[in-house]
Amino acid sequence: MRYFNIAGPCSKVKHYMIEASSRLHGVEELIDREQYFLIHAARQSGKTTYLRDLAERLNAGGKYYTLYCSLENMQGITASKEAIPEIVKTVKIELGFSNIPIKNNFAKEADYEDYTNVLRTELTLFCMSLDKPLVILFDEADCLSEDGLITFLRQLRNGYNNRSSIPFVHSIVLVGMRNIRDYKAQVRPDSQSLGSASPFNIVTKSMTLKNFTKEEISCLYRQHTDETGQIFGEDAIELVWQQTQGQPWLVNAIANEVIVEMLQWDYTKPVTAEMVEKAIQTIIIRRDTHIDSLLERLKEERVRNVIESIILGEYIDTYTDDFYYVRDLGLIRVTEEKIEPANPVYGEVIIRTLNNKLQDNLQRNNPAYQIPRYLKDGRIDMDFLMSDFQQFWRENSAIWIERFYYKEAAPHLILMAFLQRVINGGGQIIRELAAEKGHLDLCLVYEGQKYPIELKIWHGKKSKEKGITQTLRYMNVYGCTEGWLAIFDRSQTTEWDSKIYMEKKMIDGKIVTIVGL
Repeated sequence: MRYFNIAGPCSKVKHYMIEASSRLHGVEELIDREQYFLIHAARQSGKTTYLRDLAERLNAGGKYYTLYCSLENMQGITASKEAIPEIVKTVKIELGFSNIPIKNNFAKEADYEDYTNVLRTELTLFCMSLDKPLVILFDEADCLSEDGLITFLRQLRNGYNNRSSIPFVHSIVLVGMRNIRDYKAQVRPDSQSLGSASPFNIVTKSMTLKNFTKEEISCLYRQHTDETGQIFGEDAIELVWQQTQGQPWLVNAIANEVIVEMLQWDYTKPVTAEMVEKAIQTIIIRRDTHIDSLLERLKEERVRNVIESIILGEYIDTYTDDFYYVRDLGLIRVTEEKIEPANPVYGEVIIRTLNNKLQDNLQRNNPAYQIPRYLKDGRIDMDFLMSDFQQFWRENSAIWIERFYYKEAAPHLILMAFLQRVINGGGQIIRELAAEKGHLDLCLVYEGQKYPIELKIWHGKKSKEKGITQTLRYMNVYGCTEGWLAIFDRSQTTEWDSKIYMEKKMIDGKIVTIVGL
């Protein structure tokens, strides 16, 4: 019986899967036109599955010999003197497992000392001996860097430009997480041009593998229903779609968590939205390899530059290499309305990862770090909670801000860590992370009651007026008559007695509590 795959490429025989070819169109047309091009997509989104399927289809078609070749072993090898011979040897090994004729002739007498030409030379000699055009799919191409990357591309460019008179590879596909723009950023300082002989000018197009649509998620889960009889409720599918935005690994991981870990393969029980929510929380807390490796990127400065702006609601320049890099990693998405985390699961994990040290510290060292302290008649006493945070902020902010790598966003992260007790007590925090809003929206949910909170940095008197307007707008989203506006004054000259205050304003029958910090 097939299952939901959460590790490695998918197989039609072993796994439930959506045909990868349905998520990327126009590839075979580019190959027919002898193009060299790039495919990029985020980690564990189906790139390798797609490439293996493409190689199989092209070989079965009979027009080409197609070779799949992973360059993952090139990670960390930057010098072209070492990198190029390793690439030639990798191609030779992959050919050894292929059905391409005369494969053993490749690089039999390769001159590895001539590393600036050996790849082009050996590919030329091999193509001369074949009776059909050769297509090579280079997976994990972005493992190449610096001199190794430049020399690799220059040899491909040389072969590409002379194909009319000297046989060479018919079509080459470079595949990885990053777009061609970031390949360039690796090897070209801002002040330096690669000139008219840029090795990148043979790459005619850059394509991306899309996430699942809601319909594809339903189709994937229906395969399991058809084979086992176990039903996924419509509300469960809707929640998976909302929380993952179709990220393939997450879609599979949630189903696997429910069916294998929670239900222990009991196919008689339908999959509900409550089960999906529990599975999501388990995956977030457990931090499986996929999430862990993605979040390692948060330590990179160029990632911080973008993610911190999203947390703060600040403007993001979408024409920078940093922005393209973070988007191509799959950490963020861009819609017509906003720039935000790629999906709510990633957004939640990002926040928890950035403030987890403070969360742990609060739970271990603060006996009062429990939600019952803030309950009153089954509701959260928000004034008590926010007043308690004011005291914590006054006494501890200087210490904790210095411990955060994301120092500009530290106030927001510290407050969210402080509010984490709501989740620990069985509640929920809805986070509206998006760039260019000028604020961060939070909504605490407990026992069906909603408590909207607006977080803002003080930038003068207009900050309060604008913040009140934004808070009222956010209250309307949830139909609430009471909301809270937390304003952080980061000035070093303002005294604490002036910063810390709590003020209530009645506006059109609604109460906005301004919490000075």
